[in-house]
Amino acid sequence: MRLTQLSEAFIRSAAYERRFLHKNPWDLTMVVWIPLLTVLLIWWIFSQTQITNLPIGVIDQDNGPVANTAVRYLDASPTLSVRQMYYSAAEAEAAILQRDIYAVVIIPEDFSRNILSSKSAPLILQVNAQYGTHSGIIQTGVQAVAGTLSAGVEIQRLIKQGMAPSQAAIAYSPISIQRISLFNAATDYQQFLASTVIPALLHILAMVIGATTIGRELRDKQLGHWYGFIASAQAYDNLSGSISANISDSASANISANVNNNVADNTVQKIAALCQPAAKLPNSTAKDNTNQKPVSTLPSVHMGVLLFGLLGKYFWPMLAYGLWSILALWLATPQEFVASSAVFATYLGLLLLMMLSFWLGAIFTLGSFSLRMGLSATGFISAPSYAFAGVTFPYIAISDSAKHWSDALPLTHYLKLHIAQMQMQAPVAISLPILYGLAIATVVAMMLTALLTKRALAHPERWGAR
Repeated sequence: MRLTQLSEAFIRSAAYERRFLHKNPWDLTMVVWIPLLTVLLIWWIFSQTQITNLPIGVIDQDNGPVANTAVRYLDASPTLSVRQMYYSAAEAEAAILQRDIYAVVIIPEDFSRNILSSKSAPLILQVNAQYGTHSGIIQTGVQAVAGTLSAGVEIQRLIKQGMAPSQAAIAYSPISIQRISLFNAATDYQQFLASTVIPALLHILAMVIGATTIGRELRDKQLGHWYGFIASAQAYDNLSGSISANISDSASANISANVNNNVADNTVQKIAALCQPAAKLPNSTAKDNTNQKPVSTLPSVHMGVLLFGLLGKYFWPMLAYGLWSILALWLATPQEFVASSAVFATYLGLLLLMMLSFWLGAIFTLGSFSLRMGLSATGFISAPSYAFAGVTFPYIAISDSAKHWSDALPLTHYLKLHIAQMQMQAPVAISLPILYGLAIATVVAMMLTALLTKRALAHPERWGAR
């Protein structure tokens, strides 16, 4: 088959889809506006790049000078904010249950006296560990305040004993930690979460579009109409040859005349009906005069036309999601310099993820002959995929079965590429195997989609399932 015929199938299919999107605003919204709003909304949600001023409460049962200093230090911590002083445990518990505060620090009686007497004087921290991120930040902040307060008290005691301030500081803590953050030193949650959540949500939306774009043709029994539209010229040529080979000269002349009239009338519906592979021609029950055999069915679907037709059908979603991918990466690019090769590799990986998502959605729908089942499968796979990607929960800490599932999800591999290139600025060569894997998976999924579409065209009796 000539390349011009394949390109014609692509153009016809893209035009078919453009007309559908023009007449169906909701489907156009799924392609254009919902992903755009999703990208902007997630970036706005994480616009405060750092978690600060988490509200806590304090129960001061001591009211001594050191206790007052501890309260001031807690409120001065950048991650903590003393919302209110409480006078009973029940009152503080009610505030935690109502989420007015996330923790309460209890300063026990004789706190100041025990410190001045060189006795143990613990601060009691009761934290709502249901919120893991809040809990970790609050514990770190309170621990820092306790360490600072302890250091000050001990250094002052050593100075009173006649030791020099510099020697007192070394004597209190001879071993210290010099912490250096290699990546995301500012603890920027836009870089940590927003830049990875956006591809995950686009992945979900792309799989939904992949399922509905081909699924609505099955649901509305229009799959043969679509293929007939993109391959009408080839179908007409094959149809004429099939007619002349299987029926008598007089019947051939009559039917050929009818087909010519249909083409002349430009009736797409009639052409599509003739192109359904399992459908028979009009008067197919007529017998041949010599062999008394039924008229044969129409020619089989051409894989090249079908493949280029699918590419045309998904052209507009691919174009739109390619633009939203550019926007997502532009927002995710940190302020410091990022190599253009890293940005290009990440963008190529995101494009491959979007294309693979389209084909996977189509595969689930075509495999079940049901749009409802296809959407259910895409939701089951794509919605929880972020939880298995190793971004918020360490990949090394999950169970072996969960690791196998994580490795099977395309989002896991893309996020590894994204973090390595956009946040860690690793050499591009490290991420090349991921790009190769996504490219191979995309091609395989595209070919499988074409084969399943061909199978669906051969079984029109299964069209119309919800």
